[in-house]
Amino acid sequence: MPNDSLFDSSAHPLYTRSINTYASPGTVAAPDIGAAQTGSEYNATATNSASLGGLGGSVIIALQLANPAGSGKTLYVSLIAGGTSIALSLLSSFSATLTVAKNATLASPATVTPTNSNFASAKTSAMTASSSTSAPSGGTSVLSLPLVAGQVEIVQRGNLVVPPNNSITVTLSASLSVLGVLGATANLMWWEG
Repeated sequence: MPNDSLFDSSAHPLYTRSINTYASPGTVAAPDIGAAQTGSEYNATATNSASLGGLGGSVIIALQLANPAGSGKTLYVSLIAGGTSIALSLLSSFSATLTVAKNATLASPATVTPTNSNFASAKTSAMTASSSTSAPSGGTSVLSLPLVAGQVEIVQRGNLVVPPNNSITVTLSASLSVLGVLGATANLMWWEG
């Protein structure tokens, strides 16, 4: 039996050997990729825009996923994405914030239909998705960050877990102090297990 050193050169600090790479390759994929392949990953999107007058104004979009009591499923957030768009503006004073909250309440919610990430799958989500153009109330803030105009993407890979009888709400609010068209979009990707 050879007495091979456990440590190789500084470029390869730990010696590894792939065995039977055809049957079990040494490649690791994120869990949401497997969920999408089996038809258990879903998407929901909500958007709001307004043409603001000379004094500007604000635009809010809130997107909520509620995991009903007794669903038997757990929601794992894969991606939070969205952004703001501005057209015909001097950009004298722009501000935007993205907030993630647990168990917030939406005012005047509209139904959003989740889409399966696997276009060949007939599975439907057990979650209830809704949106609102008003700021949510209550709940516990999990994350809040200021944004610049443009796209935002927060990869989660299952870091936010929503058990039954709980909800997650993503709110994107933007304001502009001058004339312009201001838009806000919120997207959530998740898998269920």
